[in-house]
Amino acid sequence: MQPVDFTTLTAASSEIRANWLPSRLEQVYQRDRYTIAVALRTLKQRGWLEISWHPQAAHICIGDPPPRKPDTFTFSQQLVHQLGGLALVAIEAIAPWERVINLQFARRPGETALYHLYAEIMGKYSNVILTDANNEIITAAHQVSQQQSTVRPIQTGQFYETPPKLTNTIPSLSESQQRWQERVSLVPGAIKRQLLKSYSGLSAALLDTMLQAASLDPEAATDTLQPDDWQRLFQRWQEWLQALETQKFHPAWTNNGYTVIGWGGVTPAKDIQELLYRYYTDELNKQVFSQLRHQLTQKLNNILAKLRLKADTFKKRLQQSEQADEYRQKADLLMAHLQEWEPGMKEITLADFENNKPVAIALQPDKNAVQNAQSLYKQHQKLKRVKSAVEPLLAEVNGEIAYLEQVEMAIAQIDKYQTVEDLEALDEIRDELIGQKYLEDPEYRNRTFNETASTNFHRYRTPSGFEILIGRNNRQNDYLTFRVAGDYDLWFHAQEIPGSHVLLRLEPGAVPEEADLQFTANLAVYYSRARQTDQAPVVYTEPKYVYKPKGAKPGIAIYKQERILWGQPQLVNG
Repeated sequence: MQPVDFTTLTAASSEIRANWLPSRLEQVYQRDRYTIAVALRTLKQRGWLEISWHPQAAHICIGDPPPRKPDTFTFSQQLVHQLGGLALVAIEAIAPWERVINLQFARRPGETALYHLYAEIMGKYSNVILTDANNEIITAAHQVSQQQSTVRPIQTGQFYETPPKLTNTIPSLSESQQRWQERVSLVPGAIKRQLLKSYSGLSAALLDTMLQAASLDPEAATDTLQPDDWQRLFQRWQEWLQALETQKFHPAWTNNGYTVIGWGGVTPAKDIQELLYRYYTDELNKQVFSQLRHQLTQKLNNILAKLRLKADTFKKRLQQSEQADEYRQKADLLMAHLQEWEPGMKEITLADFENNKPVAIALQPDKNAVQNAQSLYKQHQKLKRVKSAVEPLLAEVNGEIAYLEQVEMAIAQIDKYQTVEDLEALDEIRDELIGQKYLEDPEYRNRTFNETASTNFHRYRTPSGFEILIGRNNRQNDYLTFRVAGDYDLWFHAQEIPGSHVLLRLEPGAVPEEADLQFTANLAVYYSRARQTDQAPVVYTEPKYVYKPKGAKPGIAIYKQERILWGQPQLVNG
């Protein structure tokens, strides 16, 4: 992930300063353990300033409004308690070339700042610290004890100390090319590495685009560069310093990330705020998505392995219980032929009542014939009881397996992060599993879950233009089938295969063509566990014939008056 460097922070701060000063602080919402969103209102607009101290993605920019969920963090509550209603009157760097921004709050513009909010955008050392006018720390996003850092502890009640001073040379527009070149080439080495070693305020991402703009290989050795190479690179160096001095930037997306200078840009960005917000939101969402998907997949694999083992045990016990009638038959034979028993016998062979075939019966030599028969009757009764006890247990386990296989299929279909809807769909699956007591997560123990599913269904159009909606998880499936479906729609599902609920939306009087039905059936198989097959059966019926059994788990439904089509998933352009 591309970190916010000095250039990016300068560009973002410059744009915020131009458009959002002065502004009134109305609200503070903490999105997660690393990010706050501050509601600012100017005479012309209202927006949310996002400040993140994430170790890999620390940034500051104007972003989207936060979700309408309760904020349970104390840091944001402390901030709004101290700063609520005050005016943001200044945004300044604490010192030249430092990646620390001082947001100053006063009662009204023109007055002395009452509070300072320091946003330290410094990679893994990032932090957000609130101090009073005398720079005494009131609260911090991340408190650092004396044991954690003897160099710079950060704790409530202490005075705010700035980060350790930079040791490298500060870049300057007034420095000559000769002096600059001498400094960079003093010790031979790769040009990118030597620039990073020689000057403050640089980052790997900035140098990659600078060297690319100068048509130089980052790994090219300084002692192999020609005068023309040095001249081109120095021009780019000056361009960079002029952009910082004039505060004129050109935000754009690059193949590997973004640029605020314009070098290597492939798509221009509307502004720096949108560029940074979209980049870091997507990158962090990808991380969260990957971790959450792995966690859910591992958990389901473990639970399903245990359930399948339990089901196999029950099946074996049922197979044993099928011998119950055999024990009763042997006991009946023995009672009918008591006269043939002799003391001390370990086995007796008697003719079967129906087919006259010989049946060997094992005996206990210390018991008489009647006692042996009684033992066989007891065994018969015991196995019958096992059968009546195990059958409902097996049915329950099989139902649980079917449900979790449905969840497993939904996760498998959300295989990579493309939009925020993918993460939302996974979040709903996690919430569902917590609600069904399959997952425990301390972070969500006190959370109230929103029972209403999101409506970011997969959406398609049939050849005739009818809309198709497809659930992305069980909660969406239920919502689609029992809340969205209308009287004229048709409901589709892969037959007896874990899969999504699919709804073909129809207006009153509309009759779908055969091609529309086939198109929908193909999708029903595509969004099921049978995606890799050539074809699979699909049932479809009217929504009024689809029911949810009492007490059934999310996504489970039964249906009647169904018709069958064969869906071909390979015809779907996913």
